[in-house]
Amino acid sequence: MSAPTVRIVDYAPQWRPDFARLNIEWLERWFTVEPIDREVLGDPETHILQPGGRVLFAIDEHDRVLGTVALKREAEGVYELTKMAVAPEARGAGVGRALMHGALDAFRALQGRELFLESSSKLGPALALYESVGFRHYPAPRPGSHYARADVYMVWEPHPSGPHRGRAA
Repeated sequence: MSAPTVRIVDYAPQWRPDFARLNIEWLERWFTVEPIDREVLGDPETHILQPGGRVLFAIDEHDRVLGTVALKREAEGVYELTKMAVAPEARGAGVGRALMHGALDAFRALQGRELFLESSSKLGPALALYESVGFRHYPAPRPGSHYARADVYMVWEPHPSGPHRGRAA
């Protein structure tokens, strides 16, 4: 697929069903949809936006949602990169990378000091994307996870001279 022209935009109510649809499709393909997933996907306003997080969308030139990602506020200055999903027809075309750069820009705008994610070792291409923008592998800081599927914990450590440098983690 040729790279689509996308713009990264903030949450709007009209895209709420796409947030759930894209994430559920992805979860059902690779894992199972857990209760915490249904809770957050069913009400992103309460679980992500109201506590100070962001939900972003990759929109094409026809106003179709091709992907989504969220920054969930965990504590003052601490955010989880979560709920990243790209439509099957747009995978491999740079949409995930555009979302990642949009999420990093949003994190900087929030003046965050720590950005982490939980993922799975089954997701090689996603892990490679995270690594390419400065996420580094760490042991999980606590036993267990939000998600039964998570066995990878990463923290964003931008290169100080890179184009996506941020505040110290």
